[in-house]
Amino acid sequence: MKNNHGANLHQLSETLGINENQIIDFSSNINPFGLSPKGLKKLKDNLQLASIYPDPDYIELKASISSYCNCNSENIVLGSGATELISSTIKIISPKDTLLLSPAYSEYENELIKVGSKITKFFYEKENNFQINIDHLISFISSNCFDMIIICNPNNPTGTLISVEDLEKIYLNFKKPIMIDETYIEFTDSSKTSAINLVNKYDKFIVIRGTSKFFSTPGIRLGYAIVSKGEILDSLNIIPNLWNINIFASLMGEAMFKDYDFINMCHNDFNENFNLLFKGLKNFKEFKVYNSNSNFILCEILSSRFDANNLYNYLSKKGIIIRKAQSFDKLNEKFFRVCVLTKENINLLLKEIEGFIREY
Repeated sequence: MKNNHGANLHQLSETLGINENQIIDFSSNINPFGLSPKGLKKLKDNLQLASIYPDPDYIELKASISSYCNCNSENIVLGSGATELISSTIKIISPKDTLLLSPAYSEYENELIKVGSKITKFFYEKENNFQINIDHLISFISSNCFDMIIICNPNNPTGTLISVEDLEKIYLNFKKPIMIDETYIEFTDSSKTSAINLVNKYDKFIVIRGTSKFFSTPGIRLGYAIVSKGEILDSLNIIPNLWNINIFASLMGEAMFKDYDFINMCHNDFNENFNLLFKGLKNFKEFKVYNSNSNFILCEILSSRFDANNLYNYLSKKGIIIRKAQSFDKLNEKFFRVCVLTKENINLLLKEIEGFIREY
């Protein structure tokens, strides 16, 4: 459970005394539909390329991302995972004062601390169902002097999605660097929800994406950023080490971003599974289930008889792992988060939660 980033399956396997493959992990927010068949085939067919260096310019990989995101190749920066790009961006901008929408992914704060930035948090409030009042946010920005704004969109762990129109309003009232982490945007209709189109329209947008979540590839460590032309983009292009993306990540990326059959299947099946999980959780009167625009759902336990620690301990003994959310700002031991898995796993989770509630 290092760094509070979800389940460490290696450690849990030893603790629970069961094989890693038998653990049903609802904590990691990874697409349950597996790997892109075209990406996997390209990987298998080219294992012998381990003996050569990758293309240092990653022309084919950037072309695939460009087509997938409908953006210009020259605006793309590659990284060994989205977190590396988040770190690099913060180091380059090195903001003295940063506005961070919170609760959010802890690495933003960790990286800001490294550069000595003063961090101010604007909270998604429980009392407003974790939705942002954009007018209040803009007023807050205007009455302060920030150097950078960081927004996870959709937000982890609340599932909150800020519209492109509202992101544009924020920028027009700020006109300084805004980093948008779109790690979970592909679980929405990203053609309408992504901020990528703002990259060409304005000069200080940084959109961060990864492949771990939607493409189920945390092991290949491939992330990318789409960045407005200018000093930030130029500086980001200087940072990476030569051949910083290994050849297998490059090969897989070249194919999976073009695997539209797989991408469309994921979208269609995900929506069905999300609805199954959301409606199932809403059936428990002991929970308040918050609306989500991502592949995870935040729940609050209303009962005074138990909390998320009790639920976690009960489910973990069954080999089911949920995410206790109390490590996030302003969320306490009554909150937990679950991601969307297969229908079979969702039905099992709901059945075991029902059994837990009966016992308590």
